[in-house]
This record gives sequence, structure tokens and C-alpha cells, in this order.
Amino acid sequence: MVGSMGKVPGDHVEAGVSPPSAGDVLAKDRKGGNKRTFKRICVFCGSSSGKKDIFSNVALSLGRDLVSRKVDLVYGGGSIGLMGQVAQTVHGGGGHVIGVIPKALMGKEICGQTVGELITVLDMHQRKAEMARLADAFIALPGGYGTLEELLEVITWSQLGIHEKPVGLLNVDGYYNPLLALFDKALEEGFLGLSARNIVVSAPTASELLDKMEAYSPILDRTIPKLCWEDAKCLVHAPAVPSTVEQG
Repeated sequence: MVGSMGKVPGDHVEAGVSPPSAGDVLAKDRKGGNKRTFKRICVFCGSSSGKKDIFSNVALSLGRDLVSRKVDLVYGGGSIGLMGQVAQTVHGGGGHVIGVIPKALMGKEICGQTVGELITVLDMHQRKAEMARLADAFIALPGGYGTLEELLEVITWSQLGIHEKPVGLLNVDGYYNPLLALFDKALEEGFLGLSARNIVVSAPTASELLDKMEAYSPILDRTIPKLCWEDAKCLVHAPAVPSTVEQG
């Protein structure tokens, strides 16, 4: 993980301007009942569009909702599948798009042309850390192994207290019902506590999910030691000084 969620040496994306911390937003929630506001949301999703039109439709809907709420996009780079549809919609609507991609995956035959601003990193671990650092919240659309791996990592980081950023599942057409059932089973069998189960927010439409995430407040489990980004330096890579190129 990176050493800080704000400005770090080598931060070339709007250098000197840090997104509002989850702690600051939570403080406002508790004092005044204000909804969260997001500057950037990281979206995890498949490099495939899936077999059903509804998956593409919800990806486009999410992109339009982000534009209408003036929320910028962080994603894994590329222009194919659902990830390309979200990125192109946000970029085409005037939103700022940041794609984070390892050098080994930059071939256009693998993921196509990245939309918007491009940050290149050394490997997959650094990619996840950089996306997490830049974002104020996370949304998972339908996807495969890579989407699930990214999703579960940010959920785990939340459980460890490394961040308090909302994590949302866009559960279109019940795609994530089996995963949510597994989480419920883990709670029932004592492998998850209620605070951990509460980390994940889900909804079938983009608008409803964003509304829930704006209203999200974690259930705090004070029996679990809370880490901070500085404590977690040993868990993942520190940030690099990647190149930035404006694409598309």
C-alpha cells in the first residue's frame, strides 16, 4: 500500500490537491448528518461485456450517473469490455478519467487504448494500491477473477481499518447474489462480524447504489485494531513515479 492517501512524493495527478479523507467525511456525517461527497470513485469491472445487454446498459448508466454527480473515474485502464464502456461514457461526458495499468498490460491487443489520463505502474500490486490511493470509494460491476480479487482486497483493507471508504456492488440482474449469500453464510458461521459484513453496500441500479454509498456509515468494531496507511506500508508496494499521458 502507499504511505498516504493524500499527496505523496511523485504524485502527478493534480499534485498538491488531496481528495477529502474518509475520516473528514465521517466527521461531517456524525455532526451534521451530511451525505458523503466523492471526488473520484474507483470502478472494478470486467474486460468482457458479458453475454447480456443488461451488463453493458448498467455500465453506461453508471458512467452517466458519475458525470451527472460530477464524480471523476479511476479504473484499471483500457477500452474494452465493461471497463471501456464506463470510461468512455465518463470521458465523453466531460468527466476526468484516470486509468492505472501495469506496463506489461499496455499492449493494445490486451486491453485496448486507455481512455483519459494514463498512469503506468510496475505490477498488479502497485496498480491496486494506486487506484485505492486516488479514490474516495469503490464500485464493482460484474466481472471475473480480476474484479473479484480487486473487490475483496479493498474489503479486507476496510476490515483492517486501513480505510473507511464505501465499497459498493452493482448487483445487476442478481449477478452478485451468490457472493452476498457467501458473506451472509460467513456471518452466520462466525467467520465475519456484523461490522465486517456491513462493509459491502449493494444495489441493482447505479443511481440507487450511489445514493446508498453517499449515506454509508460503517459499523465500528472497537475490538479490532485499526491500522493506518503508514502502518500498512509493509503490506503492499510504495508508490512509484509513473509516467502520465493523456489518452483519447
